[in-house]
Amino acid sequence: MATTADVNTSGTGIALVGVARPSLIRAIGRWSLTAAVINCVIGSGIFGLPSALASLVGVWSPLAVLFAGCSIFTIVLCFAEVGSRFEDAGGPYLYAREAFGPAVGFQVGWLHLWTRVLSGAAVLNVLVEYLGAIVPSVQTPVGRAVAMTGGMALVTATNITGVRNATWAVNVFTVAKLLPLFLLILLGAFHLRPDVFATQVVSIPNWSEAVLLLVFAYGGFESAVIAASETRNPKGDTAFALITAMAAVTVVYCLVQLAVLGVLPHAAQSATPVASALGELLGATGSATGSLAVVVSVYGWLTGLALLTPRILLSMANRNELPAVFASVHSRFRTPHISIAINSAIVLVLGLSSSFTQAATLAAISRLGIFVSTCAALVKFRGQAGESSGFRLPGGRVVALTGIAFCLWLLSTRSFAQVWILFAIMAAGALLWAGGRNGWFTLRAATDTGDAP
Repeated sequence: MATTADVNTSGTGIALVGVARPSLIRAIGRWSLTAAVINCVIGSGIFGLPSALASLVGVWSPLAVLFAGCSIFTIVLCFAEVGSRFEDAGGPYLYAREAFGPAVGFQVGWLHLWTRVLSGAAVLNVLVEYLGAIVPSVQTPVGRAVAMTGGMALVTATNITGVRNATWAVNVFTVAKLLPLFLLILLGAFHLRPDVFATQVVSIPNWSEAVLLLVFAYGGFESAVIAASETRNPKGDTAFALITAMAAVTVVYCLVQLAVLGVLPHAAQSATPVASALGELLGATGSATGSLAVVVSVYGWLTGLALLTPRILLSMANRNELPAVFASVHSRFRTPHISIAINSAIVLVLGLSSSFTQAATLAAISRLGIFVSTCAALVKFRGQAGESSGFRLPGGRVVALTGIAFCLWLLSTRSFAQVWILFAIMAAGALLWAGGRNGWFTLRAATDTGDAP
C-alpha cells in the first residue's frame, strides 16, 4: 500500500494531503509495450482500409499509405522524445499540461478521451458487422445490442482483474491479428496480376480524404504511452516501442494494400477486402479466415482500449480535473476499476447509437489536435532547462514543425459540417475545466472502494 502525502497538483493550487491509496504496478515491459502500440494501431482499420483507399486514389493507394506513414512518423518521433521524459500516466494530456499549463492540458486530455471512446464506438460497430457474417443472429437489433454488450463486458472484466491479465491478452491478440495479414502478404506476393491492377482505376483521385482516412488507420499509438506509470522503464522503453511498432505497422499496411490491389479485382467494391482477397487465393476457407481475423483483431483492440483509456481518467482525477471517483484504485487488483467500467459504458452507448463512419471521422479530426499539441510540446521543452528526455530526436524542432504543418494542412481541408461537433466537445471541456477550478472535483480523500484481498 503506497502513501501519497503533500502531492502538489502543479498549477491547481490544491494538494492531496495524507491520502493513502493502493499504487499501480509496473508490469509492462519493452516488448509488451511494443505489442500494445501495434495493437492500438492495427485494429479494424486495416480490414476496411484497402477498399476505401482504392475508391479514393486507385492504384496509387500504396503510395498514399507510404506518404501518410512517413508523415505520421514525424509525429511518432515527437512522441518518442516527449514521452521519454515522463514516468507518470497520462500520455498527451500530461505532456500538454507540463508544457503549456493545466488549462491546455485539460483540453488535450478531454479531446483524447473523446478520440478514444469515439474510436472504440467505431470499432465496436465493426465487431458486430463482421461477427454477424459468422453468427447471423447478431445482424438483428437485439442481437447487435447483445453482442456489443457482451464484448464490452468481457474486455472490462479482463482489465479490472489485473494489468497483467490485460497485457497478456493484448500480446496474444496482437499475434493473432497479424497472422492472416502475413498470410495475405506472403501468398499475394506470388499472385500479383497486372490485369487485376488495371481494374483499380478512379477518375479523380482524392488525396486529402485518403490521407485523413489513414490518420484514423495509423492512429492509436498516442494512447499506448498513457500507461507509463505501469511500464517498467518508460524513459528507456517508450521511444523504442513507438519507433519499432510504427515502422512495422507502415510496412504491413503498404504490403497489405499492394496485395489486395494485385489479387482482388475492383477492390473498391468490396466491403471486406482482406477476407475477399484471401477468398481469391484460398477459396471459402480464406474468406472465413479473414472474417474471423476481423473479430479477433477488433476484440484485441477493445482490450487495449479498456487497458489504456481509463488511465487518462485516472491521471486527470488525480489532478482534481475530474471527480475523485475516477482516481480509485482497486485494493485487490490494483487497477483503476471505476474508470475502466465508466469508460466501457460510454463506448457501449456511443457504439449502440452511432455508425462506424460517424464515429471514425470525428475521431480522426480530434486526433489531429492531439498530434499538434505534442509536437508543440517538443518545441517548448527544447527551450527549457531541466531534465532531458531519455531519447533525443536529431533535428527535433524541424521535425516537430513538419508534423504540425501536416496536421494543419489536413484540418484546413475539412468542412465545418465535419468539425462543428469537435468545437462543441471543446466548449463542454472548457465548462468542465471551469467547474474543476471552482473546486467541484477536489480530491479530499481518495479512499479505495474495491474489495479487500
